[in-house]
Amino acid sequence: MPGEASGRTAFVFAGGGSFGAVQVGMLRELVLSGVRADFIVGCSVGAINGVHFAGAPDNDGVALLERIWRGLRRRDIFPLTLGNVLAALMRRAHLVDPGALRALLERHLPCKTLEDAAIPVHVVATSLLAGIAVCFSRGPAVPAVLASAAIPAAFPPVRIGDHDYIDGGVASNTPVETARELGATRIVVLPGGFACALTSPPSGAVASAMHALNLMIARQMVSDIQRIGDRIEIAVVPPLCPLDISPYDFTRAGELIDRAAASTREWIDTGGLARRDVPHQLRAHLHK
Repeated sequence: MPGEASGRTAFVFAGGGSFGAVQVGMLRELVLSGVRADFIVGCSVGAINGVHFAGAPDNDGVALLERIWRGLRRRDIFPLTLGNVLAALMRRAHLVDPGALRALLERHLPCKTLEDAAIPVHVVATSLLAGIAVCFSRGPAVPAVLASAAIPAAFPPVRIGDHDYIDGGVASNTPVETARELGATRIVVLPGGFACALTSPPSGAVASAMHALNLMIARQMVSDIQRIGDRIEIAVVPPLCPLDISPYDFTRAGELIDRAAASTREWIDTGGLARRDVPHQLRAHLHK
C-alpha cells in the first residue's frame, strides 16, 4: 500500500532481468563514494536489489548482493522443467513456475517484511485489472517482490489481499514518478538499460517478453525524467552501452557488474552526480 518516505534522497532501482547485475556494479561505487539513500523504490528485478540493499544498506550488504549475483544462473529463476514445457503445450496462462524465484528470495532477502528493512523501501507492482502502479511499503517482502517481478506470460499474477498484481514495469508510472510522489527531493536512478547491440532478436517467448519490457521501461523512464526533471533533482547513472546480452542470459553477471562498476566510477569522478541530463544510453538507438 502507498507509504510515507521519511527522507529526501531516493535510490530508484528499475527493472531489467539479468541486467539487475548492472545495478549491483552501480550501487557498489555509489556506496563507496559515500552516497546515501534515505529510502528505496524498486520495480521488477530492481525490487529484488532494492529490498536486499534496504535490508543491509552498506558495503557489506552490497558485497553479499554481488556474491549472490555472481553465482546466479537462469535455472535459479527460470527453471526448465517438464511441467513448464507441458504448460506451454497446454496453453497455461504462464510459462514458468515461480517456485524457484520464491525460494531464492526466501533464502536471500535480509528482511521478512518491508517495514523491517534498515531504511524504508517501497516496491512497485501493477494492478492487473486496473493497470495502475501500486506501491507496497509494508507487509511480507517476498509476495511484494514476486508481484513486482511477475513478468506477464512468464510468471503468474501474484494475489495480495483481494487483488492480483503483475510486473511493475507494465504500469504507465515508473519508479521515478513513484519516488517523487513519496516525497523525494533528490533521486538517484539505477537503470538496468536495454540490449542495444544485439545482432538478432531474442529467441523464445520469455526472452522476447523481457527484451520488450526493458525497451518500454527505458522509454517510460526517459519520458518521466523529462517531465519532472525541472521540479526535482534527478541524477541518472548511465547504463551500459553497447550491450549485446539478452536480459534472459544470466551467465555474464560478473562481467556486467565489473563493467558497470568501472563506468559508474568514471561517471562519479567526472561530476555525474551533479548532472541533470538524460544519459544517451537510455534513449532509443542501435549499433551497427
